[in-house]
Amino acid sequence: MLFHSTLRKELARSFGATLVVLVTIVMTMTLIRTLNQASRGSVNPQEVMMVMGYSVLGYLPPILTLSLFIAIVGTLSRMYRDSEMVIWFGAGRGLSSFLSPLLRFAWPVLLVIAVLALVVWPWANQQTQDMKDRYGKRGDLERVAPGQFQESASGTRVFFLDKDTPDNKSGKNIFISTSERGRDTVTSARSGQIVERGDEQFLLLSNGQRLESTGGGQDLKISEFEEFGNRVGTNELGERDVIPAKALSTLALLLDLTRNNQAELAWRLGLALAALNFVVIAVTVSSVNPRAGRSGNLVFALFAFVVYFNLLNLGQSWIATGQTSFQVFLLGLHGGAFVGGLLWLGQQHNNWSLMRLLRRRRNVPGRGAAS
Repeated sequence: MLFHSTLRKELARSFGATLVVLVTIVMTMTLIRTLNQASRGSVNPQEVMMVMGYSVLGYLPPILTLSLFIAIVGTLSRMYRDSEMVIWFGAGRGLSSFLSPLLRFAWPVLLVIAVLALVVWPWANQQTQDMKDRYGKRGDLERVAPGQFQESASGTRVFFLDKDTPDNKSGKNIFISTSERGRDTVTSARSGQIVERGDEQFLLLSNGQRLESTGGGQDLKISEFEEFGNRVGTNELGERDVIPAKALSTLALLLDLTRNNQAELAWRLGLALAALNFVVIAVTVSSVNPRAGRSGNLVFALFAFVVYFNLLNLGQSWIATGQTSFQVFLLGLHGGAFVGGLLWLGQQHNNWSLMRLLRRRRNVPGRGAAS
C-alpha cells in the first residue's frame, strides 16, 4: 500500500502541474491564431473566445497524453536519481511491478482521452465550423467594415467604406466592384445610406460615378449620378454541401466507411491507443544513470512522443489516399508500439543482454567437452 500510495501522490502532483502549463501554452497559441483569423474575416470577432474554447477542447486528448507521459517519466526518473528505485528493487519490486499502480492512476485519464477523441472532438469541430459558416454567409451589409475591403458571400462583390456613422446606416467615400454575368461594374460615391422599404433593404448612393465594362473590357460605359439605388439583402444560411470528416460523429463514420472517414476514425482511435502505449513506453524510457545528465531521458521521451504523433498524422493521410488499410495501420503502429514497449520493459526487468546470451552459447559446448 505504501508503494502504491507514494507513487500515485507524486504522479498526481506532477500531472497537475504539467497539465496547467501545457493548457496555458496551447490557449495562448490558439488565441493568437484565432485573433489572426478574426482579422482576416474568417471568424466573427465577437465569437473569438468561443472558437478558442472549442479549439482547446479538440486539443485536449494530445495535451492529456503528453501530460501523463511527462508525469510518469519525470516521477520515475527522479526516483532513479535519488536511488529510490534501488530501495524498491531491493525490497523485491521489479520494474514490471510499476505498471499496476501506473495503470490504476492513469485509467481515468485514459477514459477521458477516449471520450474526448470519440465524442467531444467531432462535436467541437462541428460547432466551430457552424460558427465560421454562419459568419461567412452573413449579409453583404453586415460585412462592410470601415477602412477595409470586404468580399460578399457570393464572391461577386467587393465593398469599401471610408467612414460610417454611429448608427451604421450611412457612410462616406464608398467603393463597390461587381463582377457577374460577364459584366464588370465599378461604382464609387461620396456618401451613401441604407433605406428600408418594407422587408427589403436598399443602398442609396449620392454623388457618384459608375463604370461598366462588357466583352472583356472592350465596351466601356461611364455615367455619373446624383442618386443611385441598389437592392441588397441578407444571405440565409443554407445546408453545407460537404461536411468535413472531422466534424462527423464517430457513429456516422462507422456507418459510412469511406477512405476519408476511415482515416479520421483511425486518428480518433489512435489518440486513445497512443495514450495507453505511452504509459508502457514511459516506464522503459525513465531509466536514468545518476552520473549522466538529468534531462537526457526526458528529451528522448519528448522525441519519442513527437515521432509517434507524426506517424499518427502520416498514417491518417496514407489511409485517406489508399496507400495502406485501416486495419494494417492500427495493428502496425499501435500494436507494434505496444509489443515493442513490452519487450523493452521485459529486457530491463530481466536484465537481458545480447553479450550475456552469446557468452552462454559459448560456454555450453565447453562444459560438454569438459564433462
